[in-house]
Amino acid sequence: MKKISVLDAVGITLCHDITEMKDNFKGPRFKRGHIIREEDIEILLNLGKKHIFILEENSDEIHEEDAAIRLSKLCKTSNSHFTEVSEGKIQLISDIDGFFTINVDLLKRINSIDDITICSIPNHYNVKKGSRLASMRVIPLFIKERQIIEAEDLCKNNKLFNLHPYNKLNVGAIITGSEIYHGRIKDKFEPIIRNKINNFNGNILDIKICDDNLDMILDTAKELINKNVNLLIFTGGMSVDPDDLTPTAIKKLGGQIISYGMPSQPGNMTLISYLNDIAIIGIPGAAINRPITTFDVFLPQIFAKIKISKEDLINLGDGGLCQMCETCHYPNCTFGKY
Repeated sequence: MKKISVLDAVGITLCHDITEMKDNFKGPRFKRGHIIREEDIEILLNLGKKHIFILEENSDEIHEEDAAIRLSKLCKTSNSHFTEVSEGKIQLISDIDGFFTINVDLLKRINSIDDITICSIPNHYNVKKGSRLASMRVIPLFIKERQIIEAEDLCKNNKLFNLHPYNKLNVGAIITGSEIYHGRIKDKFEPIIRNKINNFNGNILDIKICDDNLDMILDTAKELINKNVNLLIFTGGMSVDPDDLTPTAIKKLGGQIISYGMPSQPGNMTLISYLNDIAIIGIPGAAINRPITTFDVFLPQIFAKIKISKEDLINLGDGGLCQMCETCHYPNCTFGKY
């Protein structure tokens, strides 16, 4: 790079964006490729630019914008688009409501390369259409091409990001408890289930109330399974009392229990299970008392049709404790990141 006084820069082509910060605005005042005019000199001086740099071609270096474009190709995923490059940055934007996943180890390896930065929203994130997913840029104005090639080599057989669309799932629910079945107390679970499932445009086939009777619970579950449910929800019977039958019923149905209980509160006693491709989830009473529990954490992954693993549940521990904020900001908070 050759440095010249801005007073001698008329007719020079800018080789990088020049940023302006004014009031609440931060963005490019002059874009790369702009040819400096006489009237630009005063503006550049007001922006603190006493000198302008002229590009001297070097075969082993590439410009920040060209580097960002090449990095963006490593971040490509379906159901999304990239912004135009600006101030050396490109951003990945969601085109759908969906479930965002990251190859975390690969992202760490890429960011371990000097001068390369790719940042994103957290792994396993429920995103809305128009959400920012990731941003990529290099630190210097010019970077050695071999550094970009190193990142490209890491991604040859590995995908960095995925944005999964939500599927239309058939949902059935079984609400257990003799006190509800016999009308001694009013059920509070059904409106909660309907509200949360409707957020994903799920198709609720039926919601049944059962007594604390194993045969009744099993018969009702089989009835819903025969209606081709994709997601079967159980409520009640999820504590450690001997007459709490939900885990026993799921086992007798042939469900493979991934975990009964997880390192996260509220929702410690949540049960995750699968019967072939049917997701079965047992919801503890915390879902009645708290606006957000582990039920909310895992619904996006279920609607994305990505099986929940034991590792997913273990990873909840770091960030698994809700801060009980007076105003809930979920998912824009620490809770439920895994």
